[in-house]
Amino acid sequence: MGLRKILTTDESALHKVCRNVEKFDGRLHKLLDDMKETLAQANGVGLAAPQVGILRRVVVVDVGDEVLELVNPTLVETDGEQVGAEGCLSVPGKYGLVKRPYYAKVRAQDRNGNWFEAEGEEIIARCFCHELDHLDGIVYTDVMERYLTDEELESE
Repeated sequence: MGLRKILTTDESALHKVCRNVEKFDGRLHKLLDDMKETLAQANGVGLAAPQVGILRRVVVVDVGDEVLELVNPTLVETDGEQVGAEGCLSVPGKYGLVKRPYYAKVRAQDRNGNWFEAEGEEIIARCFCHELDHLDGIVYTDVMERYLTDEELESE
């Protein structure tokens, strides 16, 4: 395994639509392993492949007790609404006010190509939506209401 460099917003790869994964092989497994290690090192909640310069539909999400690997994920159900602070490993040190669903369900493939569904509320739903946006070239700063001030962040 190895750490990958996390790109920042001025990098063009973050603003491109990713292609589906078609080969479930050792290269994909290494990418997933590297992304999980990079996510842990950066102390993040989620990481999408374009954030490490790979234009494929691959996401890892730390849901607390495990790190989910989502290959070719799609959002299949959402419900409710939440508005709150959102940050991104590709936008270091800044946070914005973003509206997301309160609940989200995704359908994805695992590293071997098997289909499954995962769901979550609050931070997990926010993370699913945030990371899937990355796969379509959308960074949270594109959809936020505004940046949060330091004072607002201290009160969160």
